[in-house]
Amino acid sequence: MHYTRVKGILSAKNGMNLYRGCSHGCIYCDSRSKCYQMNHDFEDIEVKENAVELLEKILKHKRKKCMIETGAMTDPYIPLEQELGYMRKCLELIDTYGFGINILTKSDRILRDLDLLIRIHKKTKCVVQMTMTTHDEELCQIIEPNVCTTKRRHEVLKVMQEYGIPTVVWMTPILPFINDTEENLNGILDYCVDAGVRGIMSFGIGMTLREGNREYFYKNLERSFPGIKEKYLAAYGNKYQIPCPNSGELTGLLRKRCKETGMMSNENEIFQYLSQFEEKQKAEQIHLFDFVQ
Repeated sequence: MHYTRVKGILSAKNGMNLYRGCSHGCIYCDSRSKCYQMNHDFEDIEVKENAVELLEKILKHKRKKCMIETGAMTDPYIPLEQELGYMRKCLELIDTYGFGINILTKSDRILRDLDLLIRIHKKTKCVVQMTMTTHDEELCQIIEPNVCTTKRRHEVLKVMQEYGIPTVVWMTPILPFINDTEENLNGILDYCVDAGVRGIMSFGIGMTLREGNREYFYKNLERSFPGIKEKYLAAYGNKYQIPCPNSGELTGLLRKRCKETGMMSNENEIFQYLSQFEEKQKAEQIHLFDFVQ
């Protein structure tokens, strides 16, 4: 771990990353890619020490309320968050200033902040997005070794359902020749249906590989899946987009089950839902005023 001071904390689309780097150890992680110009070891987490104060300055003066997004590059609930509490402090600010929040994670540490998520969602909108790639628990521990397994993530989604907090599942990446099976997809979808998930992100069923994460991925394939690296090289070479050989069939299965159960499966539709800010208290006040009149 090391600290750095940054000039800004929100992107043009109101995305926020409090940390750079990760210790979850997921073998497929795109954030390792060299294009992101991370000039330190990936596991040597960079902490943006002035992130909380920067966020407060921005939220204080933002003219229009919006959804704040976090987790796109680094999971906000890495183990270090338990010690530092930056995410909790930011949620307190988001609650205080009346903004919404979208959180993408694969960690059950998010339950520590359940009280704040409930408070935010009562006033506006809080959406918890959970990555779920592998229904098989043993396989999950191989490809996502330092974070809770899919079964536990399903339990987290159930807690969110209990408190009326909407959820979206990122069913990605699906790794060719490893977890690209109907059995795996159906297992994950069963979890999603049971937890009342609003939508499933899949991005065509496959993964991406580029310089930086490709080398790390192949190293892990050689250790845990002998012979699979050669299959990747033969099928894809150095391509960035790595669709599963049966992506068409699996996408069809996904769309069919989502239609049957009322879950969204169109990425554009889901992104639109995630970005839409809602101010519930104001809407309730207007409705009450109309009733009194």
